[in-house]
Parts: sequence; C-alpha cells; structure tokens
Amino acid sequence: MIPAPIRSLPTHPKGPEMTTPIAESSAPTAARMIIGGEAVEAADGQTFEVVNPATGRVIATAPQGGPVDVDRAVAAAQRAFEDRKGWASWAAGKRGRALAKLAALIKEHTDELAGLESRNVGKPISGARGEVTGAGLVFDYYAGAANKIFGQTIPVSKPGLDLTLREPIGVVGLIVPWNFPLLMASWKVAPALAAGNTAILKPASYSPLTAIRLAELALEAGIPAGVLNVVTGPGGSAGAALAGHLGVGKVAFTGETTTGQEIMRLASGNVKKVSLELGGKSPNIVFADADLEKFARESPYSVFDNTGQDCCARSRILVERSAHERVVELFAEATRKVVVGDPADTATEVGTMVSFKQRDRVKDYIEIGLAEGATLVVGGGEPQDPALAGGAYLMPTVFDGVSNDMRIAREEIFGPVVSIIAFDTEEEALRLANATPYGLSGSIWSRDIGKALRTARGLQSGVISVNSNSSVHTEAPFGGYKMSGIGRELGMSALDLYTEVKNVFIDLS
Repeated sequence: MIPAPIRSLPTHPKGPEMTTPIAESSAPTAARMIIGGEAVEAADGQTFEVVNPATGRVIATAPQGGPVDVDRAVAAAQRAFEDRKGWASWAAGKRGRALAKLAALIKEHTDELAGLESRNVGKPISGARGEVTGAGLVFDYYAGAANKIFGQTIPVSKPGLDLTLREPIGVVGLIVPWNFPLLMASWKVAPALAAGNTAILKPASYSPLTAIRLAELALEAGIPAGVLNVVTGPGGSAGAALAGHLGVGKVAFTGETTTGQEIMRLASGNVKKVSLELGGKSPNIVFADADLEKFARESPYSVFDNTGQDCCARSRILVERSAHERVVELFAEATRKVVVGDPADTATEVGTMVSFKQRDRVKDYIEIGLAEGATLVVGGGEPQDPALAGGAYLMPTVFDGVSNDMRIAREEIFGPVVSIIAFDTEEEALRLANATPYGLSGSIWSRDIGKALRTARGLQSGVISVNSNSSVHTEAPFGGYKMSGIGRELGMSALDLYTEVKNVFIDLS
C-alpha cells in the first residue's frame, strides 16, 4: 500500500508503486475487436477515437461495432459453447487451470495494463495498478471456484432420488462501464467462464483498450477461440444489439440506471436473465461518538477516489449535529491535502475525469448546488496549475449546509462532489439515508456497536461498512437495493448469475 493522505483506497487496493511515469506514444494505436479468436475490424470498417482525458490527445482508434458485429460474435460464442470437446464440456478443474493461467498473465502484464487504463481513463497510475492487481485476484478466485459449483440431493415424497444440476446458461453478454474498465470486466468474465459459459464483452466506448487486451491474454492462457469475444462500439448500437439478441441467454450490465432500465426492456424479447449493477447516492453516517479523526482521515477515499466516478461513492455525509462543526473542519482539511495531478505521476492521488463532457456535467451540478443555497467549503473549480490546463481536471469539492431535498443530495453526480447534511437522532439519520431511490453502498461511524448494527439493519443498502469505507471484497456478494440493481456479483453468489438449476428425479419404485 502507498502512504497517506489518499493513495491507499480501501475499495480498490493498490499494487506496488511505480517509480517512473508511463510514457505516451505519439502515434495512436489501431485497436481491433476479438471475435472467434481473431482480431477483426467492424463489418462496415467504421472506427472511433479513444482519447487520453489528461492531455486531450487521441491515443487509439477502435472499431465502431454494431449489430452485424454482435451477430458475428454471438455466432462465434455459440459455436464455442456447442463444441462437444469445447469449453463447456471441459472438466471444471481444467477450466479452473486455464483461468488461473489468465490470472497469472494479468499479473505479469500489470505495468502494460495499468498504463493502458491510466491513459484511457485518466486515473492515477498507482490506482490503475491496484485495479489490475484486483482483476488478477478475481480470476484467481473463480479459477478456484470452477470445481465448486454444486447441485443438491433433495428428499421428496415419492420413492426415488431427486437431484439438481447447476449448468451454464450458454452465450452471455457482458456490458461494462468506463470508470473501472478491467476490474468490472473481471467481475463478469471470470464467474461467467468458470461456470462454463461463453461470452461477448462490450466495453464502454471511452475505455475499450484493456478489454481487448484481456481477450488476447485469454487466448494466450489456452482459453479456446470464441469463448471470450470483445465487441467495441457505442452502447446505442453494439450494446443494444447485445442486450436484445435472441442468441444471448443472459446479459449483465454495470452502468447508469436509465441505461439499465433500457437493457431490461431489450432483454424481454427472449426473457433472458438480467443482472444489473447501477447507480448510487450512498450515505456516510457519522455519529458524534465516532472516531472523528479516523473518519476524516479515511473518508475522502470514499468519494474522491477515481475522481468521484464510482457508484459506491459516499457522496452524502450525514453527521450528528453535535459533531457537525468538527466534522466539516476535519473533512475540509483532509480534502485540501488531496494531490490532484498528472495521472502518470506516482505522487498523484486524483487524476482527471473521463472526459471534458463529464467534467462539464459535474461543474453544472456545482452551480446547481450554489443556486440551491448550499455553502461551498472546498474546491468547486479546476486546478490552477497551468501544467494541468489541457486535461479534464476538477478539484475535490465539499458542500455544507445541504438539505436532503436539494438536487446535489438526491441525484448521482458521478464526480468529486460531497454534500454534508446534519441530523439530530438515530431515527432521522436512517430516514435521510433511505430517502433516495438508490441503495448500493454506505458507511456507519460509531464506537457504539449496538447503534452501528441497528443502523446497518435499518439502512436500505446492499453493501455496508462500519468504521470503514471498504465496500468491495472479492469473496463477498456485492450489489444493491432498489434502483441500484438486480443480483449480486463477487463471491460464490456471482455463480448464481451464470448458471441454470436443473431438477432431475429418478424413479426407484
């Protein structure tokens, strides 16, 4: 782990620190999709540009895939699934060994993958290395889980033997976001393949590069052609075609809530299985008896990591009124120490936003907060360093004097903006925390374990931390209540998303 103040982010553990920045090539790379084990262009030859948001430079071009390319990928995945000697028919342990090899290759290529991720998304290189390490750990976990997918024997009233089989669904579509591209891909690809499915991975248009490289490494690991395919292109064409494709038996999506709603509609054509990990407006509930210094020292991690572009971001700090003034003071002081800078510099703690468009959207919310009467405590603008003028940078921003009915407290900003809201009682804290259509994550800070557990039981959220900001554990289920999603990723729970349960009765009368 890298030292404080904000380089060690609990939700996404870092790998070893790099000693030199990643160099950027002056010539854009021509990326290719991976379909049926081959590197291919889009069927119509169209491409789009991939931009480094820290410099505004084009770093790659990628195929602008569409419905025809999705058809090709589904056909390749279907052939791979139906191959009688192919992936689905491999012994579970053999699949696990191939996934373990892929995990090892990810670790071997940490610097390369982290460099791609940092340049593609504008995240600090130290954070990118941690996410690559995390992706490798996910593949390691599901390599070990592949031969632990069990059925049951069930006592029934008739004379006979009743048993269940857990079987792969078939071809699955996996649509991942731009905020944690490789890590989110691993959350879906690893359990899907461990269960014996074949997959089409559709990365976000902002961030296709590590998805393509993952598919190349999968082939190198001995995973057969067609088992993992990558189609790049816009969500409105490639993503929609994948979600609605009648040859796809399940679609998994991480991203924005309204897109998730559209995916549910598209998936209804063949009533395919759907899992969704969507938005959040998570609370950080701070009681007066908490260790306020620890809270202030660690909690900037929970909202400013990845420049606030995190569905788990604790973007509402709900603080007991008697501790309010002290919490504002401590949190503001910690926020001012955050180092915003060049993502390639290992000293940087917060890099750029994914695009200038996203930065403008967040700046609009800052203006909305001011117009609503909130008090700007820290940040609110771009960094003053002229060396950063060409990038999509935005300073970590803290609002106080916020009420729960303000837009900055209700809507997912997806940027480095936090709202501080005071409460008087335990009951009011829960009422405020739950007064949102979302329910993904959250933290509770208190030395009173009874109070903390009561609050955890009352909080309508899928992932809760006590005296910590740690939301994500490879071994534990992750997912949300309400409009934050459907299903649970990670842990053994993820295998439920990628298997069918078949009941078999054998008459012994």
